[in-house]
Amino acid sequence: MSSATSPVAGDRLAAPGDRRWLILIVVAIAQLMVVLDSTIVNIALPSAQHALGFPNSDRQWVVTSYALAFGSLLLVGGRLGDMFSRKRVFITGLIGFAVASAIGGASVSFTMLVAARALQGAFGAVLAPSALGTLVSTFREPRERGRAFGVFGSVAAGGGAVGLILGGLLTQYVSWRWTLYVNLVFAAIAVAGALAWIRPGRPDVRPRMDWPGAVLACAGLFLIVFGFSRAETAGWTGLQTVGSLAAGIVLLAGFVVAEQRSSHPLLPLRVILDRARGGSYAAVFISGIAIFATFLFLTYYLQVIRGESPLATGLLFLPMVGCILISSNLSSIVGLARLGPRVLIASGMLLGAGGMAYLTQLTVTSSYASAVLPALLILGLGFGMIFAPAINTATFGVARRDSGVASALVNTMQQVGGSIGTSALSTAASYLITHHSSPLAPAIAATHGYTVAFSVSAALLGLGCILAIVLLPSKRRLTELRNAAAGSAAAGAAPAAVPPPAAPAPQPAFEAIPVALCSCSPVVTAVPGWAATPVGRD
Repeated sequence: MSSATSPVAGDRLAAPGDRRWLILIVVAIAQLMVVLDSTIVNIALPSAQHALGFPNSDRQWVVTSYALAFGSLLLVGGRLGDMFSRKRVFITGLIGFAVASAIGGASVSFTMLVAARALQGAFGAVLAPSALGTLVSTFREPRERGRAFGVFGSVAAGGGAVGLILGGLLTQYVSWRWTLYVNLVFAAIAVAGALAWIRPGRPDVRPRMDWPGAVLACAGLFLIVFGFSRAETAGWTGLQTVGSLAAGIVLLAGFVVAEQRSSHPLLPLRVILDRARGGSYAAVFISGIAIFATFLFLTYYLQVIRGESPLATGLLFLPMVGCILISSNLSSIVGLARLGPRVLIASGMLLGAGGMAYLTQLTVTSSYASAVLPALLILGLGFGMIFAPAINTATFGVARRDSGVASALVNTMQQVGGSIGTSALSTAASYLITHHSSPLAPAIAATHGYTVAFSVSAALLGLGCILAIVLLPSKRRLTELRNAAAGSAAAGAAPAAVPPPAAPAPQPAFEAIPVALCSCSPVVTAVPGWAATPVGRD
Protein backbone atom coordinates (compact mmCIF):
# COMPACT_ATOMS: atom_id res chain seq x y z
CA MET A 1 0.00 0.00 0.00
CA SER A 2 1.30 3.41 -0.88
CA SER A 3 1.30 6.76 0.67
CA ALA A 4 -0.81 8.06 -2.14
CA THR A 5 -3.60 5.54 -1.78
CA SER A 6 -3.64 4.02 1.67
CA PRO A 7 -6.90 4.43 3.56
CA VAL A 8 -6.60 6.92 6.33
CA ALA A 9 -9.33 7.27 8.86
CA GLY A 10 -9.12 11.03 9.00
CA ASP A 11 -9.36 11.29 5.20
CA ARG A 12 -12.68 9.52 4.78
CA LEU A 13 -14.75 12.63 5.10
CA ALA A 14 -13.86 15.10 2.42
CA ALA A 15 -12.86 18.52 3.60
CA PRO A 16 -15.22 21.41 2.89
CA GLY A 17 -14.76 23.03 -0.50
CA ASP A 18 -12.95 26.10 0.79
CA ARG A 19 -10.62 24.01 2.92
CA ARG A 20 -9.77 21.72 0.02
CA TRP A 21 -8.49 24.59 -2.08
CA LEU A 22 -6.56 25.99 0.88
CA ILE A 23 -4.96 22.58 1.32
CA LEU A 24 -4.04 22.67 -2.37
CA ILE A 25 -2.18 25.94 -1.77
CA VAL A 26 -0.28 24.40 1.15
CA VAL A 27 0.67 21.31 -0.84
CA ALA A 28 1.67 23.43 -3.83
CA ILE A 29 3.97 25.56 -1.64
CA ALA A 30 5.63 22.41 -0.28
CA GLN A 31 6.06 21.03 -3.79
CA LEU A 32 7.47 24.34 -4.98
CA MET A 33 10.02 24.27 -2.16
CA VAL A 34 11.26 20.80 -3.14
CA VAL A 35 11.49 21.57 -6.86
CA LEU A 36 12.82 25.08 -6.28
CA ASP A 37 15.72 23.77 -4.25
CA SER A 38 16.95 21.71 -7.16
CA THR A 39 17.70 24.84 -9.19
CA ILE A 40 17.98 27.76 -6.80
CA VAL A 41 21.11 26.40 -5.06
CA ASN A 42 22.76 25.08 -8.20
CA ILE A 43 22.88 28.41 -9.96
CA ALA A 44 24.58 29.88 -6.86
CA LEU A 45 27.24 27.17 -6.72
CA PRO A 46 30.11 29.23 -8.23
CA SER A 47 29.66 31.83 -5.47
CA ALA A 48 29.47 29.15 -2.80
CA GLN A 49 32.60 27.46 -4.13
CA HIS A 50 34.48 30.76 -4.07
CA ALA A 51 33.29 31.60 -0.54
CA LEU A 52 34.07 28.21 1.02
CA GLY A 53 37.13 27.47 -1.08
CA PHE A 54 36.47 23.83 -1.95
CA PRO A 55 38.24 22.27 -4.95
CA ASN A 56 36.71 21.37 -8.29
CA SER A 57 37.03 17.67 -7.52
CA ASP A 58 34.52 18.08 -4.66
CA ARG A 59 32.03 20.48 -6.26
CA GLN A 60 29.68 17.80 -7.55
CA TRP A 61 28.89 16.61 -4.01
CA VAL A 62 26.93 19.78 -3.31
CA VAL A 63 24.51 18.57 -5.98
CA THR A 64 24.97 14.81 -5.74
CA SER A 65 24.45 14.61 -1.97
CA TYR A 66 20.99 16.17 -2.27
CA ALA A 67 19.94 14.18 -5.33
CA LEU A 68 21.21 10.87 -3.97
CA ALA A 69 19.57 11.26 -0.56
CA PHE A 70 16.31 12.37 -2.18
CA GLY A 71 16.27 9.62 -4.80
CA SER A 72 17.41 6.74 -2.63
CA LEU A 73 15.02 7.52 0.24
CA LEU A 74 11.84 8.26 -1.75
CA LEU A 75 10.55 4.71 -1.36
CA VAL A 76 11.18 4.85 2.38
CA GLY A 77 9.48 8.25 2.58
CA GLY A 78 6.43 6.90 0.79
CA ARG A 79 6.17 3.99 3.21
CA LEU A 80 6.36 6.33 6.22
CA GLY A 81 3.23 8.05 4.90
CA ASP A 82 1.50 4.65 5.01
CA MET A 83 2.68 3.88 8.51
CA PHE A 84 1.88 7.11 10.34
CA SER A 85 -0.42 10.12 10.19
CA ARG A 86 0.11 11.75 6.81
CA LYS A 87 -0.34 15.20 8.35
CA ARG A 88 2.42 14.57 10.88
CA VAL A 89 4.74 13.12 8.25
CA PHE A 90 4.06 16.12 6.01
CA ILE A 91 4.81 18.65 8.77
CA THR A 92 7.89 16.70 9.85
CA GLY A 93 9.19 16.82 6.30
CA LEU A 94 8.61 20.58 6.11
CA ILE A 95 10.32 21.34 9.42
CA GLY A 96 13.24 19.03 8.71
CA PHE A 97 13.74 20.54 5.26
CA ALA A 98 13.73 24.04 6.74
CA VAL A 99 16.22 23.17 9.49
CA ALA A 100 18.55 21.54 6.95
CA SER A 101 18.29 24.65 4.75
CA ALA A 102 19.20 26.88 7.68
CA ILE A 103 22.27 24.73 8.41
CA GLY A 104 23.30 24.90 4.77
CA GLY A 105 22.91 28.66 4.64
CA ALA A 106 25.08 29.05 7.72
CA SER A 107 27.78 26.69 6.41
CA VAL A 108 31.36 27.62 7.22
CA SER A 109 32.94 24.66 5.42
CA PHE A 110 32.41 22.39 2.46
CA THR A 111 31.67 19.42 4.74
CA MET A 112 28.95 21.32 6.56
CA LEU A 113 27.34 22.37 3.28
CA VAL A 114 27.33 18.86 1.84
CA ALA A 115 25.92 17.40 5.07
CA ALA A 116 23.15 19.99 5.05
CA ARG A 117 22.33 19.24 1.42
CA ALA A 118 22.13 15.52 2.16
CA LEU A 119 19.82 16.25 5.08
CA GLN A 120 17.68 18.39 2.79
CA GLY A 121 17.40 15.49 0.36
CA ALA A 122 16.42 13.08 3.13
CA PHE A 123 13.61 15.29 4.39
CA GLY A 124 12.59 16.08 0.81
CA ALA A 125 12.08 12.35 0.29
CA VAL A 126 9.73 12.36 3.29
CA LEU A 127 7.96 15.54 2.18
CA ALA A 128 7.29 14.81 -1.49
CA PRO A 129 5.30 11.55 -1.16
CA SER A 130 3.28 12.88 1.79
CA ALA A 131 2.40 16.02 -0.21
CA LEU A 132 1.12 13.94 -3.10
CA GLY A 133 -0.74 11.60 -0.73
CA THR A 134 -2.42 14.57 0.95
CA LEU A 135 -3.59 15.87 -2.40
CA VAL A 136 -4.95 12.47 -3.48
CA SER A 137 -6.92 11.98 -0.27
CA THR A 138 -8.28 15.55 -0.27
CA PHE A 139 -9.66 15.71 -3.83
CA ARG A 140 -12.02 12.87 -4.69
CA GLU A 141 -14.57 14.42 -7.05
CA PRO A 142 -13.33 13.83 -10.63
CA ARG A 143 -13.56 17.38 -11.95
CA GLU A 144 -12.00 18.95 -8.87
CA ARG A 145 -9.24 16.34 -8.91
CA GLY A 146 -8.42 17.30 -12.48
CA ARG A 147 -8.08 20.96 -11.56
CA ALA A 148 -6.06 20.23 -8.43
CA PHE A 149 -3.62 17.96 -10.19
CA GLY A 150 -3.32 20.49 -12.98
CA VAL A 151 -2.15 23.10 -10.46
CA PHE A 152 0.16 20.63 -8.77
CA GLY A 153 1.68 19.52 -12.06
CA SER A 154 2.21 23.11 -13.16
CA VAL A 155 4.09 23.86 -9.95
CA ALA A 156 6.20 20.73 -10.43
CA ALA A 157 7.11 21.81 -13.96
CA GLY A 158 7.37 25.57 -13.43
CA GLY A 159 9.18 25.49 -10.09
CA GLY A 160 12.49 24.96 -11.83
CA ALA A 161 12.10 28.21 -13.74
CA VAL A 162 11.25 30.08 -10.53
CA GLY A 163 14.38 28.63 -8.95
CA LEU A 164 16.58 29.78 -11.80
CA ILE A 165 15.39 33.37 -11.57
CA LEU A 166 15.12 33.58 -7.78
CA GLY A 167 18.50 31.92 -7.36
CA GLY A 168 20.06 34.42 -9.75
CA LEU A 169 18.44 37.38 -7.97
CA LEU A 170 19.46 36.27 -4.48
CA THR A 171 23.00 35.33 -5.50
CA GLN A 172 23.62 38.49 -7.47
CA TYR A 173 22.02 41.05 -5.15
CA VAL A 174 22.06 39.47 -1.67
CA SER A 175 24.15 36.35 -1.01
CA TRP A 176 24.32 32.74 -2.15
CA ARG A 177 23.38 31.78 1.43
CA TRP A 178 19.88 33.18 0.91
CA THR A 179 19.22 30.56 -1.77
CA LEU A 180 18.99 28.22 1.23
CA TYR A 181 17.54 30.59 3.82
CA VAL A 182 14.55 31.35 1.58
CA ASN A 183 13.22 27.84 2.28
CA LEU A 184 12.46 28.89 5.85
CA VAL A 185 9.87 31.35 4.55
CA PHE A 186 8.16 28.75 2.36
CA ALA A 187 8.25 26.15 5.13
CA ALA A 188 6.77 28.51 7.74
CA ILE A 189 3.81 29.32 5.47
CA ALA A 190 3.22 25.66 4.62
CA VAL A 191 3.46 24.45 8.24
CA ALA A 192 0.98 27.10 9.39
CA GLY A 193 -1.42 26.10 6.64
CA ALA A 194 -1.04 22.39 7.37
CA LEU A 195 -1.76 22.90 11.08
CA ALA A 196 -4.84 24.97 10.27
CA TRP A 197 -6.43 23.06 7.39
CA ILE A 198 -5.13 19.50 6.97
CA ARG A 199 -7.10 16.99 9.02
CA PRO A 200 -5.18 14.45 11.11
CA GLY A 201 -5.70 10.75 10.55
CA ARG A 202 -4.12 7.37 11.19
CA PRO A 203 -3.96 4.40 8.83
CA ASP A 204 -6.51 1.68 9.52
CA VAL A 205 -3.87 -0.97 8.90
CA ARG A 206 -0.28 0.05 9.53
CA PRO A 207 2.17 -1.74 7.20
CA ARG A 208 5.60 -2.74 8.40
CA MET A 209 8.79 -1.16 7.18
CA ASP A 210 11.04 -3.39 5.12
CA TRP A 211 14.20 -2.41 6.97
CA PRO A 212 16.56 -4.93 5.30
CA GLY A 213 15.38 -3.77 1.88
CA ALA A 214 15.65 -0.10 2.83
CA VAL A 215 19.22 -0.48 4.13
CA LEU A 216 20.35 -2.51 1.12
CA ALA A 217 18.80 -0.11 -1.40
CA CYS A 218 20.12 3.08 0.21
CA ALA A 219 23.62 1.69 0.82
CA GLY A 220 23.87 0.18 -2.65
CA LEU A 221 22.82 3.37 -4.42
CA PHE A 222 25.16 5.46 -2.31
CA LEU A 223 28.15 3.26 -3.10
CA ILE A 224 27.39 3.26 -6.83
CA VAL A 225 27.32 7.07 -7.00
CA PHE A 226 30.29 7.37 -4.63
CA GLY A 227 32.29 5.07 -6.89
CA PHE A 228 31.54 7.19 -9.94
CA SER A 229 32.47 10.36 -8.08
CA ARG A 230 35.76 8.94 -6.78
CA ALA A 231 36.82 8.12 -10.33
CA GLU A 232 37.53 11.83 -10.87
CA THR A 233 40.28 11.90 -8.27
CA ALA A 234 41.26 8.26 -7.70
CA GLY A 235 40.93 7.07 -11.31
CA TRP A 236 38.77 4.31 -12.73
CA THR A 237 41.19 1.62 -11.55
CA GLY A 238 41.60 3.05 -8.05
CA LEU A 239 40.77 0.85 -5.09
CA GLN A 240 38.04 3.16 -3.79
CA THR A 241 36.42 3.42 -7.22
CA VAL A 242 36.40 -0.28 -8.03
CA GLY A 243 35.59 -1.32 -4.47
CA SER A 244 32.65 1.08 -4.15
CA LEU A 245 31.15 0.13 -7.50
CA ALA A 246 31.53 -3.59 -6.82
CA ALA A 247 30.07 -3.32 -3.32
CA GLY A 248 27.18 -1.23 -4.62
CA ILE A 249 26.31 -3.82 -7.26
CA VAL A 250 26.45 -6.61 -4.68
CA LEU A 251 24.18 -4.71 -2.28
CA LEU A 252 21.63 -3.92 -5.00
CA ALA A 253 21.63 -7.59 -6.01
CA GLY A 254 21.03 -8.43 -2.36
CA PHE A 255 18.16 -5.93 -2.36
CA VAL A 256 16.49 -7.78 -5.25
CA VAL A 257 16.84 -11.10 -3.41
CA ALA A 258 15.52 -9.57 -0.18
CA GLU A 259 12.47 -8.12 -1.95
CA GLN A 260 11.64 -11.52 -3.42
CA ARG A 261 11.57 -13.06 0.03
CA SER A 262 10.00 -10.19 2.00
CA SER A 263 6.33 -10.40 2.97
CA HIS A 264 6.18 -6.57 2.99
CA PRO A 265 8.70 -5.54 0.29
CA LEU A 266 9.73 -1.92 0.02
CA LEU A 267 9.65 -2.31 -3.78
CA PRO A 268 7.42 -5.14 -5.04
CA LEU A 269 9.22 -6.53 -8.08
CA ARG A 270 5.94 -6.83 -9.99
CA VAL A 271 6.06 -3.06 -10.37
CA ILE A 272 9.23 -3.02 -12.47
CA LEU A 273 8.91 -6.36 -14.26
CA ASP A 274 6.04 -5.09 -16.40
CA ARG A 275 7.46 -4.36 -19.86
CA ALA A 276 5.81 -0.97 -20.33
CA ARG A 277 6.70 0.27 -16.87
CA GLY A 278 10.24 -1.07 -17.14
CA GLY A 279 10.71 0.79 -20.43
CA SER A 280 9.36 3.98 -18.89
CA TYR A 281 11.70 3.72 -15.91
CA ALA A 282 14.62 3.15 -18.27
CA ALA A 283 13.62 6.26 -20.25
CA VAL A 284 13.50 8.40 -17.12
CA PHE A 285 16.80 6.99 -15.85
CA ILE A 286 18.67 7.62 -19.11
CA SER A 287 17.16 11.08 -19.47
CA GLY A 288 18.17 11.90 -15.91
CA ILE A 289 21.78 10.98 -16.65
CA ALA A 290 21.88 13.17 -19.74
CA ILE A 291 19.95 16.15 -18.36
CA PHE A 292 21.64 16.63 -15.01
CA ALA A 293 25.16 16.37 -16.34
CA THR A 294 24.48 18.39 -19.47
CA PHE A 295 23.09 21.42 -17.67
CA LEU A 296 25.96 21.24 -15.24
CA PHE A 297 28.36 22.06 -18.06
CA LEU A 298 26.07 24.35 -20.03
CA THR A 299 25.42 26.54 -16.99
CA TYR A 300 29.07 26.96 -16.24
CA TYR A 301 29.79 27.61 -19.91
CA LEU A 302 27.38 30.54 -19.75
CA GLN A 303 28.64 31.87 -16.41
CA VAL A 304 32.38 31.39 -16.72
CA ILE A 305 33.24 31.08 -20.39
CA ARG A 306 30.77 33.73 -21.57
CA GLY A 307 30.78 35.77 -18.35
CA GLU A 308 27.00 35.89 -17.81
CA SER A 309 25.69 36.82 -14.36
CA PRO A 310 23.76 34.24 -12.30
CA LEU A 311 20.49 36.07 -12.98
CA ALA A 312 21.16 36.30 -16.70
CA THR A 313 22.03 32.61 -16.79
CA GLY A 314 18.70 31.73 -15.21
CA LEU A 315 16.82 33.86 -17.71
CA LEU A 316 18.70 32.29 -20.61
CA PHE A 317 17.33 28.88 -19.65
CA LEU A 318 13.70 30.03 -19.68
CA PRO A 319 13.08 29.20 -23.39
CA MET A 320 13.87 25.58 -22.62
CA VAL A 321 11.58 25.53 -19.57
CA GLY A 322 8.77 27.08 -21.63
CA CYS A 323 9.18 24.38 -24.29
CA ILE A 324 9.07 21.69 -21.59
CA LEU A 325 5.78 23.07 -20.25
CA ILE A 326 4.21 23.23 -23.71
CA SER A 327 5.53 19.89 -24.90
CA SER A 328 4.72 17.96 -21.72
CA ASN A 329 1.12 19.17 -21.62
CA LEU A 330 0.46 18.56 -25.31
CA SER A 331 2.08 15.14 -25.28
CA SER A 332 0.29 14.03 -22.13
CA ILE A 333 -3.17 15.43 -22.91
CA VAL A 334 -3.30 15.00 -26.68
CA GLY A 335 -0.40 12.97 -28.00
CA LEU A 336 -0.39 9.99 -25.62
CA ALA A 337 -3.91 8.89 -26.49
CA ARG A 338 -3.41 9.38 -30.24
CA LEU A 339 0.13 8.12 -30.73
CA GLY A 340 0.97 5.98 -27.73
CA PRO A 341 4.05 6.15 -25.48
CA ARG A 342 6.42 4.43 -27.90
CA VAL A 343 6.19 7.12 -30.58
CA LEU A 344 6.28 10.03 -28.15
CA ILE A 345 9.15 8.88 -25.95
CA ALA A 346 11.26 7.61 -28.86
CA SER A 347 10.71 10.91 -30.68
CA GLY A 348 11.60 12.86 -27.54
CA MET A 349 14.80 10.85 -27.22
CA LEU A 350 15.71 11.65 -30.82
CA LEU A 351 15.05 15.36 -30.29
CA GLY A 352 17.13 15.29 -27.13
CA ALA A 353 19.98 13.55 -28.92
CA GLY A 354 19.79 16.14 -31.70
CA GLY A 355 19.89 19.01 -29.21
CA MET A 356 22.91 17.50 -27.45
CA ALA A 357 24.66 16.94 -30.76
CA TYR A 358 24.04 20.59 -31.65
CA LEU A 359 25.76 21.66 -28.42
CA THR A 360 28.92 19.74 -29.36
CA GLN A 361 29.69 22.62 -31.76
CA LEU A 362 30.24 25.10 -28.93
CA THR A 363 33.45 27.07 -28.89
CA VAL A 364 34.83 29.75 -26.59
CA THR A 365 33.44 32.50 -28.86
CA SER A 366 30.10 30.89 -29.78
CA SER A 367 27.01 33.10 -29.80
CA TYR A 368 24.10 32.27 -27.49
CA ALA A 369 21.52 33.04 -30.18
CA SER A 370 23.03 30.75 -32.79
CA ALA A 371 24.84 28.06 -30.77
CA VAL A 372 22.85 27.65 -27.53
CA LEU A 373 19.27 28.87 -27.97
CA PRO A 374 18.30 26.46 -30.80
CA ALA A 375 19.61 23.54 -28.76
CA LEU A 376 17.66 24.65 -25.67
CA LEU A 377 14.43 24.84 -27.69
CA ILE A 378 14.98 21.38 -29.17
CA LEU A 379 15.91 19.91 -25.80
CA GLY A 380 12.86 21.43 -24.12
CA LEU A 381 10.51 19.93 -26.69
CA GLY A 382 12.24 16.58 -26.45
CA PHE A 383 12.34 16.37 -22.67
CA GLY A 384 8.66 17.31 -22.46
CA MET A 385 7.86 14.42 -24.81
CA ILE A 386 9.86 12.05 -22.61
CA PHE A 387 8.91 12.82 -19.03
CA ALA A 388 5.14 13.35 -19.12
CA PRO A 389 4.35 10.22 -21.22
CA ALA A 390 6.92 8.15 -19.32
CA ILE A 391 5.41 9.08 -15.96
CA ASN A 392 1.90 8.28 -17.19
CA THR A 393 2.98 4.97 -18.69
CA ALA A 394 5.03 4.02 -15.62
CA THR A 395 1.85 4.11 -13.49
CA PHE A 396 -0.62 2.92 -16.13
CA GLY A 397 -2.56 -0.17 -15.08
CA VAL A 398 -0.64 -0.54 -11.82
CA ALA A 399 -2.54 -2.04 -8.90
CA ARG A 400 -3.92 0.44 -6.38
CA ARG A 401 -1.67 -0.93 -3.64
CA ASP A 402 1.38 -0.28 -5.83
CA SER A 403 0.50 3.14 -7.26
CA GLY A 404 2.52 5.13 -4.74
CA VAL A 405 5.55 2.89 -5.18
CA ALA A 406 5.32 3.23 -8.96
CA SER A 407 5.13 7.02 -8.68
CA ALA A 408 8.00 7.26 -6.21
CA LEU A 409 10.15 4.98 -8.35
CA VAL A 410 9.84 7.38 -11.30
CA ASN A 411 11.42 10.13 -9.24
CA THR A 412 13.98 7.73 -7.79
CA MET A 413 15.16 6.77 -11.26
CA GLN A 414 15.46 10.41 -12.32
CA GLN A 415 17.36 11.48 -9.21
CA VAL A 416 19.74 8.51 -9.13
CA GLY A 417 20.30 8.74 -12.87
CA GLY A 418 21.12 12.40 -12.44
CA SER A 419 23.57 11.61 -9.64
CA ILE A 420 25.36 9.00 -11.71
CA GLY A 421 25.42 11.24 -14.77
CA THR A 422 26.78 14.18 -12.82
CA SER A 423 29.54 12.05 -11.32
CA ALA A 424 30.55 10.11 -14.43
CA LEU A 425 30.50 12.94 -16.96
CA SER A 426 32.10 15.36 -14.53
CA THR A 427 34.94 12.86 -14.20
CA ALA A 428 35.43 12.67 -17.97
CA ALA A 429 35.23 16.44 -18.46
CA SER A 430 37.62 17.17 -15.59
CA TYR A 431 40.16 14.75 -17.05
CA LEU A 432 40.05 16.51 -20.41
CA ILE A 433 40.33 19.95 -18.79
CA THR A 434 43.30 18.87 -16.68
CA HIS A 435 45.17 17.10 -19.49
CA HIS A 436 44.43 19.55 -22.31
CA SER A 437 47.75 20.76 -23.77
CA SER A 438 46.53 23.67 -25.87
CA PRO A 439 48.45 26.92 -25.32
CA LEU A 440 45.07 28.69 -25.28
CA ALA A 441 43.88 26.65 -22.29
CA PRO A 442 42.15 26.74 -19.86
CA ALA A 443 39.05 28.28 -21.49
CA ILE A 444 39.38 26.10 -24.59
CA ALA A 445 40.13 23.05 -22.44
CA ALA A 446 37.00 23.64 -20.38
CA THR A 447 34.80 24.08 -23.45
CA HIS A 448 36.25 20.93 -24.99
CA GLY A 449 35.43 18.99 -21.83
CA TYR A 450 31.86 20.28 -21.94
CA THR A 451 31.36 19.29 -25.58
CA VAL A 452 32.59 15.76 -24.83
CA ALA A 453 29.94 15.52 -22.09
CA PHE A 454 27.32 16.67 -24.62
CA SER A 455 28.48 13.97 -27.04
CA VAL A 456 28.14 11.24 -24.41
CA SER A 457 24.69 12.53 -23.47
CA ALA A 458 23.63 12.46 -27.13
CA ALA A 459 24.75 8.83 -27.36
CA LEU A 460 22.82 7.93 -24.20
CA LEU A 461 19.64 9.50 -25.55
CA GLY A 462 20.14 7.59 -28.81
CA LEU A 463 20.30 4.39 -26.74
CA GLY A 464 17.14 5.52 -24.96
CA CYS A 465 15.39 5.86 -28.30
CA ILE A 466 16.23 2.25 -29.16
CA LEU A 467 15.06 1.01 -25.76
CA ALA A 468 11.82 2.96 -26.09
CA ILE A 469 11.09 1.32 -29.46
CA VAL A 470 11.87 -2.16 -28.11
CA LEU A 471 10.22 -1.99 -24.68
CA LEU A 472 7.32 0.44 -24.80
CA PRO A 473 3.86 -0.54 -26.05
CA SER A 474 2.44 0.72 -29.33
CA LYS A 475 -0.82 2.63 -29.52
CA ARG A 476 -2.71 -0.56 -30.38
CA ARG A 477 -1.21 -2.45 -27.46
CA LEU A 478 -1.91 0.46 -25.14
CA THR A 479 -5.56 0.39 -26.23
CA GLU A 480 -5.74 -3.33 -25.44
CA LEU A 481 -4.26 -2.74 -21.98
CA ARG A 482 -6.63 0.17 -21.41
CA ASN A 483 -9.64 -1.96 -22.32
CA ALA A 484 -8.44 -4.72 -20.01
CA ALA A 485 -7.95 -2.22 -17.21
CA ALA A 486 -11.43 -0.80 -17.81
CA GLY A 487 -12.86 -4.31 -17.47
CA SER A 488 -10.99 -4.77 -14.23
CA ALA A 489 -12.29 -1.43 -12.97
CA ALA A 490 -15.82 -2.55 -13.65
CA ALA A 491 -15.15 -5.61 -11.50
CA GLY A 492 -13.92 -3.44 -8.62
CA ALA A 493 -10.25 -2.96 -9.43
CA ALA A 494 -8.45 0.36 -9.63
CA PRO A 495 -8.93 2.24 -12.90
CA ALA A 496 -6.06 3.01 -15.23
CA ALA A 497 -3.94 6.14 -14.91
CA VAL A 498 -3.82 6.96 -18.63
CA PRO A 499 -6.89 8.82 -19.95
CA PRO A 500 -8.89 7.22 -22.81
CA PRO A 501 -8.53 8.68 -26.28
CA ALA A 502 -12.16 9.45 -26.96
CA ALA A 503 -14.89 10.99 -24.83
CA PRO A 504 -14.05 12.28 -21.36
CA ALA A 505 -14.00 9.57 -18.73
CA PRO A 506 -14.04 9.64 -14.94
CA GLN A 507 -10.81 10.54 -13.23
CA PRO A 508 -8.63 7.60 -12.16
CA ALA A 509 -8.40 6.50 -8.57
CA PHE A 510 -4.83 7.70 -8.42
CA GLU A 511 -2.54 9.99 -10.36
CA ALA A 512 1.20 10.13 -10.84
CA ILE A 513 2.69 13.59 -10.75
CA PRO A 514 6.30 14.34 -11.73
CA VAL A 515 7.60 15.32 -8.32
CA ALA A 516 10.93 16.39 -9.75
CA LEU A 517 10.16 17.14 -13.38
CA CYS A 518 12.45 20.13 -13.60
CA SER A 519 14.98 19.09 -11.02
CA CYS A 520 17.13 18.34 -14.04
CA SER A 521 18.51 21.73 -13.30
CA PRO A 522 21.52 23.82 -14.20
CA VAL A 523 24.44 22.95 -11.98
CA VAL A 524 27.82 24.55 -12.14
CA THR A 525 31.41 23.40 -12.23
CA ALA A 526 34.61 25.34 -11.97
CA VAL A 527 37.45 25.70 -14.43
CA PRO A 528 40.84 25.11 -12.78
CA GLY A 529 43.02 28.15 -12.67
CA TRP A 530 40.85 30.36 -14.80
CA ALA A 531 39.03 33.52 -13.79
CA ALA A 532 35.47 34.28 -14.74
CA THR A 533 36.26 36.65 -17.58
CA PRO A 534 33.82 37.10 -20.47
CA VAL A 535 35.25 35.77 -23.69
CA GLY A 536 32.43 36.07 -26.16
CA ARG A 537 29.09 37.81 -25.91
CA ASP A 538 26.31 38.57 -28.39
